[in-house]
Amino acid sequence: MKRFGVSLEEELLEELDGLVKKNKLPNRSQAIRYLIRKSVTTEQWETNQVVSGCVVLVYDHHKRDLLTKAVNIQHDYQNIVLSSQHVHLDHDNCIETIILKGKARDLKELADRLIGLKGIKHGQLVMSTTG
Repeated sequence: MKRFGVSLEEELLEELDGLVKKNKLPNRSQAIRYLIRKSVTTEQWETNQVVSGCVVLVYDHHKRDLLTKAVNIQHDYQNIVLSSQHVHLDHDNCIETIILKGKARDLKELADRLIGLKGIKHGQLVMSTTG
């Protein structure tokens, strides 16, 4: 671990302290690490580097052909789909998580196709780095 000093305007320091409080971070150093990692991850996604991510889908499992369509789409991207998990939330609703790794554009394209399926109640792509 390396130490260094940082000078901030009062308003920016208040913003940093607000981030610490809002995210329940232990201190300002952790907040700065969080912001740097977030920035690096965003740049990796924007420059189409190899990244990881998770698509979360909530849907009514009674919706006809929805699962078949979702699986067929995933097969079109078999090189980036690492794993999926299906959980029953209640009698009607399920949640599916699909773990991905590959070029950022491919992950976004797959997520958009899945989230756009008729019958998906909620869908979101969570982005991360590979390391």
